Amino acid sequence: MKPDIPLKAIACFDAVMRTGSALLAAEQMCVTPGAVGQQVRKLEAWLGVALFTRSVRKLHPTQAALTYWDHVQPALIQLENASLALRNRQDQSVRLSLPPAFANSWFARRMPTLIDQDTQLKLHLSASTELVDVTHDGFDLAVRHCDGRVQGLVAELLLHDEVRVYCSPSYRERLQLHTLADLKRVTLLYTTSHAHWPNWLAQVGLGNTEVSNGIRFDQPELAIDAARRGQGLVLTSPWLVEDAIEQGQLVQVFEAALTVGKGYYLVHNDQSPLRDPVERLRQWLLASALECSPHAQP
Repeated sequence: MKPDIPLKAIACFDAVMRTGSALLAAEQMCVTPGAVGQQVRKLEAWLGVALFTRSVRKLHPTQAALTYWDHVQPALIQLENASLALRNRQDQSVRLSLPPAFANSWFARRMPTLIDQDTQLKLHLSASTELVDVTHDGFDLAVRHCDGRVQGLVAELLLHDEVRVYCSPSYRERLQLHTLADLKRVTLLYTTSHAHWPNWLAQVGLGNTEVSNGIRFDQPELAIDAARRGQGLVLTSPWLVEDAIEQGQLVQVFEAALTVGKGYYLVHNDQSPLRDPVERLRQWLLASALECSPHAQP
């Protein structure tokens, strides 16, 4: 590569093309908009061609700029990937995104084993209801509750999912819950993000209107906690109540289970190989899922 090729100017040009704005490009590169403009003009002078037409506060790429970017961008991506791979060779950090209820239950229950087995791993966890962009938000892996169809990502099934009915032992005893007919006397704990009660009731031959009392929650954890405190019946995934079942805080009330057509999938970017610590965490997650008791899987 000739020493006079203006790599910094090319990087500024790429940022403007990706963001569509000199201002946004400047924010991304932590420089002033004036510095971005200066670099773009430097590149135009070096190439001997206009890359943008300028109006008030806007840059409009020319056809020459579009053609040039088509050729330059793949090389910049390759350069970035090679640089990150070399820099991260000794990096043991892994960023993992999880749904909050899954993070606080299934994963938290098994995390001590992971820490004991892999003392070098530096794990950064994010529990959020937001659908993170694994490709661009800096996450190495994510667990998603979905049907497994994720565009542009590798999706590996961790756990099939279904929902069952649970309540506290004291609530079951107090209301003498023995048959489906007893459901007419209960309080149903609804989760708006996992609204499966109507389908479960229909499956067992009851209408939603036959159970009049109900409390609605935004998050599964809140509904599960209310059930533990004897406030009603919760319809939720067995994977989210393992500890509560083991500790005797919740019991399954009826045998009927409803398949929800979703599962917990491990997803990651399909465009680049996984770093060693990321691959170790991936293998651990898959192995831990395989060790789960099969009774909760359809």
